[in-house]
Amino acid sequence: MDPNGKIYKDFLNRIERFKIQNGPEKIKKQHDKGKLHARERIALLFDKDSFEELDAFVTSATPDTGLGKIDEAFGDGVVIGHGQINGRLVYIYSQDFNVMGGSLGAVHAKKIIKVQDLALRVGAPIIGLMDSGGARIQEGVASLSGYTSIFHRNIQSSGVIPQISVILGPAAGGAVYSPALTDFVFMAKKTSYMFLTGPDVVKEVLNEDVSFEELGGAEVHARKSGVANFIYEDEENALLGVKKLLSFFPSNNLENPPYVETSTNKDKNAESPGTIVPDDPNKPYDVKKVIELIVDQDSFFESSEQFAPNIVTGFARLNGIAIGIVANQPKVLAGVIDINSSVKGARFIRFCDAFNIPILTLEDVPGFLPGLDQEHNGIIKHGAKLLFAFSEATVPKITVILRKAYGGAFCVMNSKNIGGDYSYAWPTAEIAVMGPEGAVSILHKKELQNAEDPKKLRKEFAAKYRQEIANPYIADEKGYIDEVIDPANTRKKLISAFKTLENKHIEQPARKHGNMPL
Repeated sequence: MDPNGKIYKDFLNRIERFKIQNGPEKIKKQHDKGKLHARERIALLFDKDSFEELDAFVTSATPDTGLGKIDEAFGDGVVIGHGQINGRLVYIYSQDFNVMGGSLGAVHAKKIIKVQDLALRVGAPIIGLMDSGGARIQEGVASLSGYTSIFHRNIQSSGVIPQISVILGPAAGGAVYSPALTDFVFMAKKTSYMFLTGPDVVKEVLNEDVSFEELGGAEVHARKSGVANFIYEDEENALLGVKKLLSFFPSNNLENPPYVETSTNKDKNAESPGTIVPDDPNKPYDVKKVIELIVDQDSFFESSEQFAPNIVTGFARLNGIAIGIVANQPKVLAGVIDINSSVKGARFIRFCDAFNIPILTLEDVPGFLPGLDQEHNGIIKHGAKLLFAFSEATVPKITVILRKAYGGAFCVMNSKNIGGDYSYAWPTAEIAVMGPEGAVSILHKKELQNAEDPKKLRKEFAAKYRQEIANPYIADEKGYIDEVIDPANTRKKLISAFKTLENKHIEQPARKHGNMPL
């Protein structure tokens, strides 16, 4: 081709128009809103010079309907492609708010569908960076059809490849269902919002004044709804969080999680995790401190930290191997299981099981949260989700009972009889149908009623109950747990146990799927 000929000049002119469209003015427009440009976000995520863009020059298929000017810019408001993150293939789509507000029309949808199909076909994770005004009104049902095709592919890919959504602007109306169908959702404070019906609709229908932040901001979805698994102060840190999360995942459900060489030998650490648990069984403590002493140095990465904090979920490494952790948190509601913690735990467990990530359960649970509110809102059904998820999971599953393991909560938290592979207990463990206080009130009701000093007698009966019934050695001797272990040896014991389970295989009954109590 003649470099001075018309054909080549036309080629260069087209590239120049593309550069102008994505020039400094458009970037500044996003920066003025406290946001990054679609391409800046991609550059932050991917290894240098590894991103390959697809369909960069497509234009909108929207006819001029008289409902508003159609922007004929290249790309139709979304950047798609693939590249490498820490040396591993990842697909991405990043909505460009500068082009028609990042609204989704037929071409925009087809681009997203293209990378969804490619990611599933080759078995690679996919990331969606959301910054969109929603469905493109001018395109009517074509826009809605585009969304439904995206949702369908979210569902087809579920459990096959990891899917991550990052909300970096508005996500409104039907657009929110794609993030809800993916595995993890990130949000940035003050610049990202998610809601089905916006403040204007709320005002019109309910006559209530509510701001974007109050209705669907990052804090709302992290603390109250549980829709957001991770929130960060700004986009840059959110994207770094995505990279860290991906490091724990395999590329697809046929692979094992990547191994990372450990830099420190924690087996030589003199501090025992057992020192964290108080001698007083009613005194709270932070189970995260126990986790930090067990797993590889600085490897714990918590998910859904602010939602249902009475249960802790997150990823970590144990001697370089990625694991998922589910732990009761005694410092919040005494670590009881309620509706929200059941749903949070079940969702996390099912992700780990889908992607071959072994599960460690740290148990200290006095039971289920009592009360009208919990019962009337279905704690029976929701608690069964946690039970179902643990029992259904076929990955290696190990439980360590740190302290309390009472009643139905003992059964639910990965007990051996629902498929737990190994179950260990610390000497501080209390395993029984119910706690000493409740049991004493039933077993010694008459004695307490007739006692001169019922408080003293109750204390004596409780101590006897702990010694003769809730004692972990009884469960050990009867084979309901595998061993009472020295807390100082927990890390070493877990490394060895998970090693034995590397080739675990379970034959499942022939069925389409189970019917989880949703």
